[in-house]
Amino acid sequence: MKVELLVRRGVLTFALAGLLAAGAYAQDPNPQQQDMQSDKKDIRQDKKDLAKDRFDRHADQRDINHDKVDLAKDRRDRNADQRDLNRDKRDLAKDRKDRRKDQRDINKDKRDLHKDRKDLRADRRHR
Repeated sequence: MKVELLVRRGVLTFALAGLLAAGAYAQDPNPQQQDMQSDKKDIRQDKKDLAKDRFDRHADQRDINHDKVDLAKDRRDRNADQRDLNRDKRDLAKDRKDRRKDQRDINKDKRDLHKDRKDLRADRRHR
């Protein structure tokens, strides 16, 4: 019986060692499983990054579109300001021309007044 007991204990020990080894093997993933898990994690992270990049790109495109609208408004305002400036320059030139004409008229009136006074003095002397 001792042999039978010894064999039985040996088989049980071997079976127990096999179970422990199988459990340890099942808990420790092999390198291929680790690579797959790492790859899946990387893929999930890449998908998150792509979604964030897509969101950022759309936000940037919205900003660009708003900036284009703002630029068009600014361009219209600038053109209107330039038209006003040109119109003001023309008005100023006309005003200067009118002022010079008015000054010539004033000078002529002064000459006429001077002549009239001179004639009046001469008429008073000759009476």
